[in-house]
Amino acid sequence: MDFRLSEEHEALRESVRDFAREAVAPVIAEHYERHTFPYEIVRQMGKMGLFGLPFPEEHGGMGGDYFALCLALEELARVDSSVAITLEAAVSLGAMPIYRFGTDEQQARWLPKLLSGEALAGFGLTEPGTGSDAGGTQTRAVLDGDEWVINGSKAFITNSGTDITALVTVTAVTGTNPDGSKELSTIIVPSGTPGFTVAPAYSKVGWNASDTHELTFDDCRVPAGNLLGERGRGFAQFLRILDEGRIAIAALAVGLAQGCVDESLKYAKERQAFGRPIGNYQAIQFKIADMELKAHTARLAYYDAAARMLAGEPFKRQAAIAKLHASTVAVDNAREATQIHGGYGFMNEYPVARFWRDSKILEIGEGTSEVQRMIIARDLGL
Repeated sequence: MDFRLSEEHEALRESVRDFAREAVAPVIAEHYERHTFPYEIVRQMGKMGLFGLPFPEEHGGMGGDYFALCLALEELARVDSSVAITLEAAVSLGAMPIYRFGTDEQQARWLPKLLSGEALAGFGLTEPGTGSDAGGTQTRAVLDGDEWVINGSKAFITNSGTDITALVTVTAVTGTNPDGSKELSTIIVPSGTPGFTVAPAYSKVGWNASDTHELTFDDCRVPAGNLLGERGRGFAQFLRILDEGRIAIAALAVGLAQGCVDESLKYAKERQAFGRPIGNYQAIQFKIADMELKAHTARLAYYDAAARMLAGEPFKRQAAIAKLHASTVAVDNAREATQIHGGYGFMNEYPVARFWRDSKILEIGEGTSEVQRMIIARDLGL
């Protein structure tokens, strides 16, 4: 096994690292405090080609792979998770379903704008009363002539209400299967469609510079041709999307965990206590050593899952392991980084305060830690 990056991947990582430090770090704290979406950063990421990283050039992408996206997410999250989750959701949840399951016409209409970062898309799966029980979807879509009529609501949908949001893909019950279970399908709903309402942005604990809304559909009509993929295959489609997305979330979590190491190292060398830098004390040294250990092992977990995915091998269990472990590590490292900073760690002017607030959602979004354990256990045959 060789875990060293190729020249192309290393160059990408360095490029995104420089961008995060030079373009994101100086401005993101103000966006975070004001709860504003960083449009200028999104435009710059679009010019860099980050939204098109894992897509073929014929669709307007960069011709890279999913691992390249993960590397970019890790480097962005070392500085800020709001920016990282905006990219992650735009690619793995927004554009990827259309690339994986869309018709030629759907791909030609939507992908060029999505892959350039000119437009964003949301993925409407979670509902207020279902949470992790995606099979409990209540939103319904009825075929009326040549139109789908959608009624229901979705919760916690990222990139769904920005000025550049072009669409959301929505999972809905479209009938009943022969065994009596719900027939779930996925439908594209363009922004501005009558009957499609985006609620005011949530007041969140973290990710304050990212865009998150509840969505409602009240007799919302879209063309029958907006069906994404096969009718009745919605459940299988979003499971595929979530399996891939968990690797990306793991990479983001590793970035946050490594950012905690970065900031703790910097602070430990500068902060004086009892006449010398606190980094000279073994208690602090051991904390930072353990943080680096956790970030490193979590990185190896998502590298492994990504490698299996790109090789065409089964990766569901490995993706769940990576997501579970990396999110736990992110929370642990954020807590320890805050402790190392002492009272300053509780002040929003220090990045670790933002990291601490951003970390917890990683154990919840795109499948809770409990769901990841269920996936791992089932894949082991239990």
